[in-house]
Order: sequence, then C-alpha cells, then structure tokens
Amino acid sequence: MSNYPEKTCSIERLVRHPKLVEAALAGKKTEQRRDGVYAYPGETFELDGVSFIVTDLKRETLGDMDDESAQAEGYPSIDMYKNLILNMHKGMDWQDDALVWVHCFKRVDAV
Repeated sequence: MSNYPEKTCSIERLVRHPKLVEAALAGKKTEQRRDGVYAYPGETFELDGVSFIVTDLKRETLGDMDDESAQAEGYPSIDMYKNLILNMHKGMDWQDDALVWVHCFKRVDAV
C-alpha cells in the first residue's frame, strides 16, 4: 500500500507514554497502533535524543493481533495489551474487526 491517507496527528505524538518510550529505546517496542496515520515510511522522529525511522505503515484489525504483535507494541501478551488499552480508553469496546494503522519503526542506528 503506497497511497496513504492524510495524517490525522503529528509524528511527535506517535510514542508518548514514558514506559513505551523506554521500551522503544531498549529495542523492545517496534510498532505503534493508532486509529489514524501519524507517520509515513521513511519519516524520522526522536525519543530522548535517539532517532527512529518509520519502516512500514500497514492496516490491520485488532483481531489480527496476537502475542507477537503485543510484544512488538512493548507488552508481554495480547491479554495485557488489551487490558491496558481498555483501561486507558474508558468506555471503549474491543472490536476484533476495528481497523488500526500499524506504524513499524526502528532505531536509526540499528538500520
């Protein structure tokens, strides 16, 4: 997929939570799911002075997620990821068919 929609938010807001920043810096977080597009492949962003590059942007459903996906998000399991998301977004229902944008990234020094 190369014809992406317009961004819905700034790349600087892609990874914000301190624990997730820490996980990305440690190489344990390489994906961020969002309901909109925050960055395109090839774009760079910084976390605590370390540069990262977006390597892929793809569309998936929440139901596509498994433990491996959750680990790429920085969580040990899909159950932990799901519980955290539902606690962060009060009133949200987890819908397996809900579409999300998966932003894949890695440290520039790891390219």
